[in-house]
Amino acid sequence: MGSRLSTQRDHGDGHVVRDLVSRARNGDPRAVARLISLVEDESPLLREVTAALAPHTGHAKIVGITGSPGVGKSTSTAALVGRLRSTGQRVGVLAVDPSSPFSGGALLGDRVRMQDHALDREVYIRSMASRGHLGGLAWSTPQAIRVLDAAGCDVVLIETVGVGQSEVEIAGLADTTLVLIAPGMGDGIQAAKAGILEIGDIYVINKADRDGADTLRRELRSMLALAERTEGDWRPPIVKTVASKDDGLDEVVTEIDRHHDWLESSGELVVRRTRRARDEIEAIALTALRARWGDVHGRSELDDLAHRVAAGVSDPYAAAETLLAEL
Repeated sequence: MGSRLSTQRDHGDGHVVRDLVSRARNGDPRAVARLISLVEDESPLLREVTAALAPHTGHAKIVGITGSPGVGKSTSTAALVGRLRSTGQRVGVLAVDPSSPFSGGALLGDRVRMQDHALDREVYIRSMASRGHLGGLAWSTPQAIRVLDAAGCDVVLIETVGVGQSEVEIAGLADTTLVLIAPGMGDGIQAAKAGILEIGDIYVINKADRDGADTLRRELRSMLALAERTEGDWRPPIVKTVASKDDGLDEVVTEIDRHHDWLESSGELVVRRTRRARDEIEAIALTALRARWGDVHGRSELDDLAHRVAAGVSDPYAAAETLLAEL
């Protein structure tokens, strides 16, 4: 009886997942929201969800938007959505917010961020809580990207929290990384300190109507010329924008398209996406190992091994190998 009930439950779960994926691919925002919620909540259906999504992924351009707090990431993201929509593209946005210390949820809501696009069915905006994860991203961001990709988004924009030096993590997740800086914020020095000279594919000087924008551009160009990069013949362009006035966004879109064309022609797109998949597999495997490791301190085998090491009968490396073999 138990086996038959389990089989019936699994069959029902599979039907639910397939229905959600089908609706998401038809542009149903509620289905997309539900799938991302399953990802964020580490649902028992997560494996079925990722398996159902896999055949429909790999088409969207993944664009990361990063930079120090105050450079105008949210404003730039909203303006960029408008430009992409003007060319008929479906756009997904993952806006990773700081987490509430009380609920663990996002402090800022998607409707607060981008009200102008809230009623557009071809734009899906989701605020995700970082939940203490360092690097400006939520741990579930890769799976959420997969949902939006499978849902038919032509471009997925990922806006990071704005945590300073740890934001280099976005480079491992995006096809194209936009690094935003602004004059008058000491960003020339911060760029060198934070290592963002190595991760940016396109540099955007926002708030370029301020004094010092041209000086910052010259300094940044000089630093980029000295930086060691491994991406072959791609030279990151520097674009000036005033996102609050919708100025300069056309050039940003042009550079994103140009970079994507270069990624495809050079083979770098396959390299980056393979590396991303490898990192995701490794993260999932390590999470599973940590879950198995959780009960180690309560196991008698650990105490026995500890006594043997303390008595000089065994060494810690041999004991560790024994423990790992028993996991």
